[in-house]
Amino acid sequence: MNYHRLGTTGMNVSALCLGTMTYGSPKWREWVLDEQVSRPFLKQALDAGINFFDTADMYSLGESERVVGKALLDYALREDVVIATKVFNPMGDGPNNRGLSRKHIMAAIDSSLQRLGTDHVDLYQIHRWDYHTPIEETMEALHDVVKAGKARYIGASSMYAWQFSKAQHTAQMHGWTRFATMQPMYNLVYREEEREMFPLCTDQGVGVIPWSPLARGILAGKTVQGEGGESTRAKTDENTRKWRLGSDLDQPVLDALRKVAKDRGTSMAQVALAWVISNPAVTAPIIGASKPGHIEEAIAALELTLSDEEKSALESAYVPHRIAGHS
Repeated sequence: MNYHRLGTTGMNVSALCLGTMTYGSPKWREWVLDEQVSRPFLKQALDAGINFFDTADMYSLGESERVVGKALLDYALREDVVIATKVFNPMGDGPNNRGLSRKHIMAAIDSSLQRLGTDHVDLYQIHRWDYHTPIEETMEALHDVVKAGKARYIGASSMYAWQFSKAQHTAQMHGWTRFATMQPMYNLVYREEEREMFPLCTDQGVGVIPWSPLARGILAGKTVQGEGGESTRAKTDENTRKWRLGSDLDQPVLDALRKVAKDRGTSMAQVALAWVISNPAVTAPIIGASKPGHIEEAIAALELTLSDEEKSALESAYVPHRIAGHS
């Protein structure tokens, strides 16, 4: 396993981050794995050298944090793992159980730490942009979370580049903690972040940890959504359809991916992930693992170096997409 410096911080993370939305309670989403089924995947990731784990308070309404935290602390020393979680999405029916107000951030970090079973997280991220809270309030609250020792670093997720720049400028102007990371959606069929977000992150030394590098399974060859889908998630995932991932516009990209994978004698998933990893702006893509072989396949992608000709074939058929994943 290779390890990369996370942005301009002094912290090193594995070249792959294990996303843990899949682990928690099937009562939240029927495709989620319960604690007993989840633990072997977390152990396998640790054994493979993965030290970076991403969750969120809203995953299984807190149960993911509990399952992940317990497993990691059972299998590894706290100092040996990098735990990331997020805040923003509703955690209850009350009007203050969501968003990025000071009130909610302060309550949410304490609840997350209790569920994770630790006194700090290594990376505390805002899950989305809050249009109803002044950015000054959010950035000061996050700064106070860091100064209280409850988070080592802070990060952001899918938003417009102007919003991210505004947040960073606000923090710098007041001497508050700046975001160390950005977590956008990025894959072969959704490359809009290359336009502004990636150049901004590269210029500012921000670590990029993209989610959905396989476009929710579409780039692994699972192109059927809805009732005919191959998995429970494919059958029930509304976001894939809402964001139009894998639509007719993407078929030329999928065809090129299929050809490169066939010529290489490897899987579409490995080629698609290797392409994401090859982008110099990317620190560590966030992968999912819910079936045997998923982690091995992702690790194998680290050893796959695509030629310039292969990259050109994969990229040339891309067409612009509407902005997706920001809400």
